Amino acid sequence: MRRLISLYFRGFISVLLILSLTVACGHGRSENQQKSTIESSSQTATQMRIVTHAMGETRVPLNPNRVMALGVLDYVLSLGVNPVGSTDTNESYLVDRSRGIATIGYQTQPNIESVLVLSPDLILSSNDWIDSTTYSALSQIAPTVLSSRRYGSDWKSIFFTQAEALGKIDEYEDYMENHRARIESFQQQMGDRLSKTQVSIVRVYPDKINLYFIDSFCGSVLRDAGLLRPPSQDLNAEQAFAKGGNYIQMSISKEVIEQADGDIIFVFTFGSTEEIELSADAAYEQLQVDPLWSRLSAVERGKVYRVPDYWIGEGPLAANLVLDDLFKYLIDEWED
Repeated sequence: MRRLISLYFRGFISVLLILSLTVACGHGRSENQQKSTIESSSQTATQMRIVTHAMGETRVPLNPNRVMALGVLDYVLSLGVNPVGSTDTNESYLVDRSRGIATIGYQTQPNIESVLVLSPDLILSSNDWIDSTTYSALSQIAPTVLSSRRYGSDWKSIFFTQAEALGKIDEYEDYMENHRARIESFQQQMGDRLSKTQVSIVRVYPDKINLYFIDSFCGSVLRDAGLLRPPSQDLNAEQAFAKGGNYIQMSISKEVIEQADGDIIFVFTFGSTEEIELSADAAYEQLQVDPLWSRLSAVERGKVYRVPDYWIGEGPLAANLVLDDLFKYLIDEWED
């Protein structure tokens, strides 16, 4: 009898041990699963970064692969990113580069439905193109980052914000290093002429002639290059606005056309439509035979150069193209 009880007791103890081990193993697996879940959540969280921009702070994907560029196509392309969509661009220097990119409306009026269809994981623009209402709508679709923009001269700070949002700071720094090196080379090759050459920027509209000031995009590139501007054009944004009600350009009459003169004149036309472009071209042809224009010093010396619309573009690609023109006309082809 005692032996039978002993056998039952041993069996009972064995069952308890087995149950204890089972519970312990189960608990261990549960802890491991919880730990795995926490680690997975942590890893997911680290796939996002916080970017500070014109509208505050936004969490953006670590590696976005469906980027939308609204009015900032130059910046995005220069960083080696091909966006899935962009607002319409009229600048000829971007047309070939934007082939295959879906157009989703105009810079100030992106088509929200078109944006939604393309399922972006990051939307980039600036507060000069996108208002707060549109920003709120876009933010419901994907993380949206707006660079702070006042004038074309802000292009380098805009470039930094775009690069930060895209995780392309190394590419940004590489570009800026190359940009500074090109400017240094230009200044060295200009030598003493750098401090003696006044460069005028003129835009011909269908019905008016405008001078561009130093806080325009092209004006800021010339300023960075160390070039002088005629006194009539050497105005910052505040001075320009106080004088003519516009931060970057001002219309002049033919009676004061001498304000357009300089040691060299860069002139361009541009139109948002083909009709406007053709009208501006015709206006420039008429200007070239105008006696008042013909008497300008730069015109008499053959130092007037018509340049493409990237002079009123904006971004790293356009800045490089403007620098190309400075090298071409002020160094490679220059004759005193």
